[in-house]
Amino acid sequence: MVGAIEAGPAAGCGLGCALMESEAGLVKTPIGRRALEGARGLGRLVLDGLFPPVCLACARAVGTPDGLCPTCWGKLVPISAPLCPILGLPFETDMGAGAVSPKAIAVPPAFDRARSAVTYNEVARAIIAKLKYGDRPELALFCARMMAGAGHQILGEGAVLVPVPLHRRRQFSRRYNQAGELARALGRVANLPLDTDMIERHRPTRQQVGLTARQRAGNVDGAFRLRPGAERRLAGRRVVLVDDVLTTGATVEAIARMLRRKGAGAIDVMTFARVVFDADMTV
Repeated sequence: MVGAIEAGPAAGCGLGCALMESEAGLVKTPIGRRALEGARGLGRLVLDGLFPPVCLACARAVGTPDGLCPTCWGKLVPISAPLCPILGLPFETDMGAGAVSPKAIAVPPAFDRARSAVTYNEVARAIIAKLKYGDRPELALFCARMMAGAGHQILGEGAVLVPVPLHRRRQFSRRYNQAGELARALGRVANLPLDTDMIERHRPTRQQVGLTARQRAGNVDGAFRLRPGAERRLAGRRVVLVDDVLTTGATVEAIARMLRRKGAGAIDVMTFARVVFDADMTV
């Protein structure tokens, strides 16, 4: 009888079928829930024994996975208030309400606001390099948790996360887009929608590493456009562009200008790290 089969394991199935019952069924009782948690804990212990957790930056042994050792954590420099409300650059001292950085006054950006979790230094560089070139997309979750805290002002209701795209050839060679992984993880942490098909980099560009600010701007000028059908989704929306690091801002400037022409309501920028001093611009 069909009803009998749906009600439980078929006759003669025994322990094998009983073990195949859903996880949801097991956790309906306190005993089942404790058993499931115990099994998960045992699984983590086995994995930690086979693959001991290491620091995300320097690879030293650590007590828990997906974190930094005390030395690297101490070197990481979070960006918090006081800061420029437009560019997100940290101020050394509190400049008072409404104070804006000289750079934002001299060269107003095409976007509305930018926020970054940390200053781009040796530890941030190591994390980004592993995420970007080291086939470690899982590092995006660590970065996203810090980004969610730093970007609480721009990650509010109504925003849509849009990753800075790679050209298709570069994405094929890397297998994934690090900005896409960051945006995906940030969407889960901040409970925000994600649109990975809004923008495309239709023209291949040189690597930005080692280029001056003027060269970077020329390199990405005209390299981005909306994908077919995206203009309808963009109209009036508040877009948060997501990337790994903000240096001169040339890439997000080029995208923001294009989005502004196409009808975006507001454009903000969220990155894991940003260059604060020009001497750090080796990315």
